[in-house]
Amino acid sequence: MILPRPPLRNSLKSLSNFCKPFQAFNFYHSSAVALDSGTCDAPVDFSRFQWAHNPFDKCLQRDISYYNHLLFEYSRDGLNNEAVTIYALINSVGVLVDGCTLSCILKVSASLKKHVFGKQIHCQCVKNGFFEDVSVGTSLVDMYVKNEKLDDGKRVFEEIKEKNVVTWTSLLAGYAQKGMIQNVIETFCIMKFEGVQPNPFTFATVIGAFADEGEMRGGAQVHGMVIKSGFDSTRVVGNSLVSLYSKSGMIREARDVFDGIEFRDAVSWNGIIAGLIMNRLELDALQMFYRMRLAGVKFSETTFSTVVKLCTNLKELGFARQIHSQVLKSGFVCFDNIRTALMVCYMKGSEMDDAIKMFLVVGIAQTVVSWTAVIGGCLQNGRALEAIDMFLQMRREDVRPNHYTYSTILAALPTISLFQVHAEIIKTNYDNSSSVGTALLDAYIKIGKTSDAAKVFKQIEEKDIVAWSAMLVGYAQEEDTEGAVKFFRQLAKEGVKPNEFTFSSILNACTTPSAAIEQGKQFHAGSIKFGYNNALMVSSALVTLYAKKGDIESANEIFKRQKERDLVSWNSMISGLVSEGELYFDMMVNNLHISPTMEIYSCMVDLYSRAGMLDKAMALIDGMPFPAGATVWRTLLAACRVHRNLELGKLAAEKLISCQPQDSAAYVLLANLYAASGHWRDRAKVRKLMDERKVKKETGYS
Repeated sequence: MILPRPPLRNSLKSLSNFCKPFQAFNFYHSSAVALDSGTCDAPVDFSRFQWAHNPFDKCLQRDISYYNHLLFEYSRDGLNNEAVTIYALINSVGVLVDGCTLSCILKVSASLKKHVFGKQIHCQCVKNGFFEDVSVGTSLVDMYVKNEKLDDGKRVFEEIKEKNVVTWTSLLAGYAQKGMIQNVIETFCIMKFEGVQPNPFTFATVIGAFADEGEMRGGAQVHGMVIKSGFDSTRVVGNSLVSLYSKSGMIREARDVFDGIEFRDAVSWNGIIAGLIMNRLELDALQMFYRMRLAGVKFSETTFSTVVKLCTNLKELGFARQIHSQVLKSGFVCFDNIRTALMVCYMKGSEMDDAIKMFLVVGIAQTVVSWTAVIGGCLQNGRALEAIDMFLQMRREDVRPNHYTYSTILAALPTISLFQVHAEIIKTNYDNSSSVGTALLDAYIKIGKTSDAAKVFKQIEEKDIVAWSAMLVGYAQEEDTEGAVKFFRQLAKEGVKPNEFTFSSILNACTTPSAAIEQGKQFHAGSIKFGYNNALMVSSALVTLYAKKGDIESANEIFKRQKERDLVSWNSMISGLVSEGELYFDMMVNNLHISPTMEIYSCMVDLYSRAGMLDKAMALIDGMPFPAGATVWRTLLAACRVHRNLELGKLAAEKLISCQPQDSAAYVLLANLYAASGHWRDRAKVRKLMDERKVKKETGYS
């Protein structure tokens, strides 16, 4: 007898049309709603379907094999809600279920992740005496594992008398899902000891567990067993091995495995492309994508999102637009991860208008991920006001910000009110989050409120090294060497391993005038111990430390050893010694073709000024390719006061006041210059001018 194929994609519609004379639609509609609603974990009341006994006696009284076929077809096509409807119908018409029925509906329950419904089926298995059926027991283990009820799954597993390889694989999958690698190893060994031979899915599960935990050695041993068993060319095993070797940085081995897979699918291609990107072989990944295209493999959601990210890394905006066209053609534009990847690509290519168009695609609900991405893109492209507008619009649309959103929007300082955002973070209980807390304390440090940053730091439950390093930056900015040293000792006491940012921050804190050079030398030794002394930011901080402490020989020695140099290194060396400073300045400009910034010129002016070479300083200012800023004129004015050069000092003061009319330093330094030169009336005029212009004297100038 040939069984009719059930209505698949339009099953509810077809079934409701068929049943109209009997008003059966209520049954199908109610069962579908029960599964789709937010309260879908409520037990299914099979008594609601008693109406089916009489009207459909002729057409519904079939044997169980017919219904099993329907269940299988629906579940195979992913129509799980419809499968549950059929199962409810089986119970309502009084057809006795068998092991195949229960196994199939348990798989449906696993796919739907409906734990309570799965437990109901479990009870029915026990009631009908199918609990000892190996296929039913295996399906129960699988159902509990996929519903993240590993303990329940393990209890069922232990009660099954005769376990097959699928049963063992289901339990192994549960342990792998939880990252319990030791349990995976032990269970796999027991399984082998009991004489159960692994199948390709078993091997794939175990290898996947090793890959996720970065256990390369164990994974390689299992690979040996795979070869011995003859499964090395099997697709599911090959895909897991590609992942294992890619994550371990062994991309050549990953490629060898990929080439050996007999029937490659989209998962195989996606895996090797992702592996190449992971190992920074973007061009090879692009070539692999072209190979995939030539092989005629149908692109999946993962393919598109991976390749768009590849375009972002390569800054291939033109190619990304081509992929965008294919996404539209293939109907994948509604997938959030693809849309977000395209948005990020356009943002990083400074095409914010295209990114926002992508964000505002009609008919697609925005998620917190897409909102956060577009907010971050606005900030990266200098559109802070738009970022804030997006953040406010997001809240108006009842999309709740997550920790990534708050961490992102805090970068909008000073445009956004830090205190308002902080209050909202406390209200939503994200103040204990490591990422949000670190972003928050970093924001307080940027506005000079280290004490508030310290309070935020105490609230963070799991403090990572980024948070510790950020606090050290705050102490360094405030020139609080003592506070920084105490904080570093606390870090060491709590067993937190410092990184290059940590050492760079503590070394910068030791450059203050009040700090002894011995303190800096201790941290220099610490950086050597941890192997960070050659890191660029640490070596630059060391150059600055020794140069500011007058040990130009040590500074020069470290500077020479640097494999690459940044502006911090150059600034420190230039400020340290006039003759060598001129040499390095000339080398930087003429040999290395590095264009000096305003900060570099300011350092050179300071260098000449400290040495009393004011004419050279002025000549350098006149030769600058851009107008001198306030820092340059303030440096020159301070030097004129020290060296009592009245004429040049008046010029510097005039220029400084034109740059920053409310800068008290210009007036105070000029007044002091007049006083040092004996021009008391002129000094009084400057003080009077300050009062008339309501310029307040800043602490530190006299």
